[in-house]
Amino acid sequence: MSSLGTFVLFVTFVTASYAAAASVVGARRRSTRLVESGIGAAYLVAALLTVASALIVYAFVVGDYSIRYVQLTSDTAQPLIYKLTAYWGGLDGSVMFWVFVLAVFGAFAVRNTRDSHRELIPYVVAVIAVVEMFFLFLMMVHTNPFAPFLTETPSEGQGLTPLLQNPYMAIHPPSLYIGFVGMTIPYAFGMAALITGYLDDSWLRAVRRWTMIGWLFLSLGLTLGMIWAYEELGWGGVWMWDPVENAGLLPWITGTAFLHSVMVQERRGMLRVWNMTLVILTFLLTIFGTFMTRSGVVQSVHAFGEDPKLAMMFAVFMVIIVTVSFGLVLYRLPLLRSRHELDSWASREAAFLANNWVLLFSALFVLFASMFPTLSEAVTGDRLTVGPPFFNKWMLPIGLILLGLTGVAPLLAWRKTTLANLRYQLLWPTLVGILTAIGLWIAGVRVWSSGLCFALSAFVITTLVQEFVRGAGVRAATTGSGRFTAAVGLVARNHRRYGGYIVHLGIVLMFLGFAGNGFKQEEQVLLKPGQQVRVGSFTVRHESIRVSQDARKQAVTATVSAWKDDQALGRLYPARWFFHKNESEPTTEVAIRRGVFEDLYVVMAGFEVQAQSATFHVVINPLVNWIWTGFGVLALGTLIALLPEQAFAMALGSVPSGAATAPVLLLLLFGSPALARAQHVGGSTTVTVPGTQLERELRREIVCTCGGCGRQLVADCICPTAAGMRDEITKLVNDGKSREQVYAYFIEQYGSQEPLAMPIDEGFNRLAWAVPYAVGASGLMLIGAAVFFWSRRRDEADEASSASDTDEALARRLEEELRDLD
Repeated sequence: MSSLGTFVLFVTFVTASYAAAASVVGARRRSTRLVESGIGAAYLVAALLTVASALIVYAFVVGDYSIRYVQLTSDTAQPLIYKLTAYWGGLDGSVMFWVFVLAVFGAFAVRNTRDSHRELIPYVVAVIAVVEMFFLFLMMVHTNPFAPFLTETPSEGQGLTPLLQNPYMAIHPPSLYIGFVGMTIPYAFGMAALITGYLDDSWLRAVRRWTMIGWLFLSLGLTLGMIWAYEELGWGGVWMWDPVENAGLLPWITGTAFLHSVMVQERRGMLRVWNMTLVILTFLLTIFGTFMTRSGVVQSVHAFGEDPKLAMMFAVFMVIIVTVSFGLVLYRLPLLRSRHELDSWASREAAFLANNWVLLFSALFVLFASMFPTLSEAVTGDRLTVGPPFFNKWMLPIGLILLGLTGVAPLLAWRKTTLANLRYQLLWPTLVGILTAIGLWIAGVRVWSSGLCFALSAFVITTLVQEFVRGAGVRAATTGSGRFTAAVGLVARNHRRYGGYIVHLGIVLMFLGFAGNGFKQEEQVLLKPGQQVRVGSFTVRHESIRVSQDARKQAVTATVSAWKDDQALGRLYPARWFFHKNESEPTTEVAIRRGVFEDLYVVMAGFEVQAQSATFHVVINPLVNWIWTGFGVLALGTLIALLPEQAFAMALGSVPSGAATAPVLLLLLFGSPALARAQHVGGSTTVTVPGTQLERELRREIVCTCGGCGRQLVADCICPTAAGMRDEITKLVNDGKSREQVYAYFIEQYGSQEPLAMPIDEGFNRLAWAVPYAVGASGLMLIGAAVFFWSRRRDEADEASSASDTDEALARRLEEELRDLD
């Protein structure tokens, strides 16, 4: 099995090399046979990698522990689903899965576009094949998943990492990988357009569609990752700004920017260099994200460990990508000039430009902050921690600006919006937004940041409703149908535009879910059987603890009863699982009672079996389920925008007028979120409960230094190291130490600021604070320069036009005078 798998990988590398060479040579010699053979080789690469994948899956299923990777990531007690998950659960397998998904996705893309983009396809095949060759090369020299044991073969496997034995991890990595490789297709088309010089807007049509597909899968992968973190890590949140989480977010941000700016190029022929740059950056960030996860340059709960050799190979590949890609952009710069100028800053293209600048700034900030600990270690020798407090400080205002632009941009006209039109479009959304803000202020909701988020959400939703209502009104008047049927027809006739609006609605719902975190209530208490704690309107009573065991693990499960006000909600079963062979990495099985407006979230942070006592972390999470609902709406909008015109034409042609209402209502009825109760099943560890507000805050300002949790806050981490650090904080606070003195204690203990969640603004660390300001200021200066440049060119054009008019008038006058003289 091992030899066969390695041989298949070698043959695949040779085939990919042939695909690249034959396609380029065939295009240069205009040989159809060579080009076709190159395309056929691309299909063969996909087939060979399918065979290789089947071989590794078979090895997992039968437990072939002569293969090191199989022995490292599985054992006989693992259920079949986790044996399959183990394929991408480790470093070697994840690299092969990456290139396998790319090969299949690439073959599908080539198959669907080979007739419509004949000039580009040879180079598209070549670019995809080169990327495949890089990953195949990695496997052949460094991360071969079929590598065997050279000496004695173990009789049993080590088992998959406990944190990965979760149903969401069975679908989260594949969707994220599809999102990553999906961004390779636009890059391949972009490079093909640059190489051939066919830089008209036709290549954009293929690129936009594939970017949307990749963006949708990236969104799905990120959302599944959030659900996994919420249910498996047990800290009560969904996003902790972990470097590997950020690695998936970065291409999503630049992909979002491209999907907006590409409309400006399609409509006005502008931003052509900018769009090509975004395509390159998005692909580069997918490679960079893969590099971050697998090289060990960042510390993360998701990382595969340190691998300097792999890091070096990725670094070389990224340098080649940057050099070749931007070299081609510079070479083709004369062909990439915009056909039009910006007519007015009160226009939709100007709003998209602002949106792009903010998105690019946020991407640069997230990238810089994620890599700052590595940079600090390289320069000063001390590794710092840049945790959630630092990211939230910057990303909150950025997110609110983007939310505001989501509402403003659709109201602006292309080229120029008059003052009267602006007043007409903004009147109701602004009014609703202001009234919402006033209502929230009267209700005692703090303005920053949740209150402002709710007000902006009201503004955006009103904008979207207004667009649908006015559009449906016009269509109803012209077709004579009802308003609802007219609205459905409106979406069908303009599915890109209104699909985009539905995506915006999904984004707003997700923002509301994030804003709910501002009203989060939590309590950590030590309870004996019969004792209870009240958090918000919920009461939780501890009943008992029991210990059970199966072939995979030992489970310690608590039974608690819950009430909301005086209404009994039933029993919940928070647990801790200790997997055999990985007892030092227990998993937290959270008990969740889901609701539309809030979740009751119970974690058993510590326990004493003999005394039947346990420390519970009880959290009330308002609106968190709106994040998942928002993604569902976002996915629906993206699919509507992706569907071809023919699909809507057939649907509308076969459905009688007025019949659209019932199916849509049924869809809304059965697709709407219902109240759900998600519960997980159902020695010793002890967790101390914070006694003061300062102690509670310090637990959220200091991170765990165990090295295995990805720098979680000590308030959230459940490992023994975090327990010890919590005890230290308790002792220091009880001794009367101030916040600064506690900081100084941990800095002295660890010899650096590594335990702090946010670097202190002094010395080299000042760079972490200064660079975002510098980048933001530079961006504003560039925007100012662009305004001046475009305005000047516009003025010059107006003057030229005026001078031309004057010359023509003078010529007519001279002609008339000469005619009179005659």
